[in-house]
Amino acid sequence: MHINFHIFRCKYSTHKKLLHTLSNSQNHTWVGLSKIFLALVCVLGSALLQSTHAQETPQDYLTPHNIARAAVNVGPLSWDEKLASYAQKIAIQRIDDCNLVRSGGPYGENLAMSTDQRGLSGMDAVNLWVAEKADYNYKSNSCADGKVCGHYTQVVWSNTTRVGCAKVWCNSGGTLIGCNYDPPGNYVGQKPYNLYVIILPCAKCMDAPIIFTIDDIAEQESY
Repeated sequence: MHINFHIFRCKYSTHKKLLHTLSNSQNHTWVGLSKIFLALVCVLGSALLQSTHAQETPQDYLTPHNIARAAVNVGPLSWDEKLASYAQKIAIQRIDDCNLVRSGGPYGENLAMSTDQRGLSGMDAVNLWVAEKADYNYKSNSCADGKVCGHYTQVVWSNTTRVGCAKVWCNSGGTLIGCNYDPPGNYVGQKPYNLYVIILPCAKCMDAPIIFTIDDIAEQESY
């Protein structure tokens, strides 16, 4: 099923790319900072507003999510129309300014914005969030100093099973993309997923394999 949105495009006399991302899980503390600036400024020239429609399929959002989840042995997300409708409602509220404002709703939330006149695709937005993996330390369950990784941890949060996303072109010329997650992730003190180690018995033994999490092994080594 295609999700249709009204688009508003502006022509720019000059432009540079600006991207922001924001992550939120209402009523929970999320990992890392809440905002990242990925590039700088766009000078708005003479603007020509026109309305049209943009189409992105659920698969455009699901594929990069589930590739990232499979990389850490986490099950795939499924598309949820209720979440997609919620994401669209929230995005439309920001159509005048394209500001990244948390919805304050009951779901996990990742937001991304670009002022590039070419727009930001759903796949590109998710890949921006996934790129934060490089700044996430699983052992300490924290982001690198001065870095953001909460968008990534929400993408791979193992207890999250459903996602819905939406995209709008803002009157200012920017593109705003939001994804909402249920159940939400980024609970303080919890890791997004468990890493497992399988210890096989000797070839002549009849014992079954023993499965430990990385955290189990770390606890045993501390004794």
